[in-house]
Amino acid sequence: MPRHLYNAEERSLIERAQAGDEAAFAEILQRYKRPVLDFVYRMLGNADTAQDVAQEVFVRVWRGIGRFTHRRDATFSTWVFQIARHACIDVFRRRTRDPLHAAVAEPGILEPSLSQDSVSHDVAAREIGERVAAAVASLPEDQRTVVALAEYEGMSYKEIAAVMHCSVKSAEARLYRARQTLRQALSELQTT
Repeated sequence: MPRHLYNAEERSLIERAQAGDEAAFAEILQRYKRPVLDFVYRMLGNADTAQDVAQEVFVRVWRGIGRFTHRRDATFSTWVFQIARHACIDVFRRRTRDPLHAAVAEPGILEPSLSQDSVSHDVAAREIGERVAAAVASLPEDQRTVVALAEYEGMSYKEIAAVMHCSVKSAEARLYRARQTLRQALSELQTT
């Protein structure tokens, strides 16, 4: 997974891709494929849809890479995640317009990895994972986005703000509200 730092190697890859070097773009794709797919999956909750949307994200990145310019507040990774977020929003809009094609969230989005062989432990952990996934999926889009970017992609508030086109304080507030909502929705898990 790429760190959200814009280093000389990545800058070189981007410049080569901007010049039309398909091998450089293939390397960028390889670096960002898993983080983008994971993000899209967490946003949409459906593996098949996530695969399609992630492909669309990279088509958009390829088409737009010539327009990308590094800025202090927007690294390449924040630019890529902006595109991914907008692609997810497009899916939400289509679902709203055409409810017959709305995808059903799949269980297990946040399933923990298990090291114990206990079947009962596996079942309990799976159930908890499904409840956490459902709680995250029920968040409003902006809160689900900040949770995915902060908790799973490890982005700073500044990077999240750049992806979401908002202030750092707004990103902090959205994450705070999301965590509060999740705590309340999952409070019964804390007592068991």
